[in-house]
Amino acid sequence: MPPTNFAPVALSVPNEDVQPLIEKPEVEALPDPIAVAASHPRPRRRPVPRTNAAPAANVPPQVATAEGLPDESAIGELTAGGDANPQRRQEAADVIDSNEKRLKALSARIVSTQRSQVSKIRNFQRQAKLALDSGDAEGALTLATKAKLLLYDLDRGGGN
Repeated sequence: MPPTNFAPVALSVPNEDVQPLIEKPEVEALPDPIAVAASHPRPRRRPVPRTNAAPAANVPPQVATAEGLPDESAIGELTAGGDANPQRRQEAADVIDSNEKRLKALSARIVSTQRSQVSKIRNFQRQAKLALDSGDAEGALTLATKAKLLLYDLDRGGGN
C-alpha cells in the first residue's frame, strides 16, 4: 500500500505584477432570446391551381436581336416545326399505322390477359395521333415508339 501524506502543502500565490499571457476579451451580454417567429406566425400559402390554358393569342412574341446586325442575318431562328420536316411527320404516321395493325392482330386471349398493357399501348397511340394532328411530329414519333416497344414486349410474352 502506498504511503499517504496528509501534511498541509503551501500554495504559491501568483505575483500581481506579472501580466497574464492572454488578455481577457470583453464580452457583451447577449439579449434574452425571444420567440419572435412564434409570436407572428405566417399563414401557410396554398398552391395555385395550374391551368392548361393556352397563352393569350394577342401577346406579340418577343424577339431578341443583336445590336448593329440587320434583322435578316439572325442566326439560329426557332421554328414551330410544323411541315418543316415532312419526312419526320411521315415516319411518325408510318409507326402509328404499323402499331394499329399489330394491335388489331393481337389474339383475344392476349388482349384479355394483358388488359393493362394493351390499355397503355392504346393510350400512347391516341396521344401520338393527337400530337401528329397538332403538328408535333417529333412528339408523335416518340409516343408511337413507346407504343411500339410495349407491343414488342407483349409479343415476346412479357407484360405486367
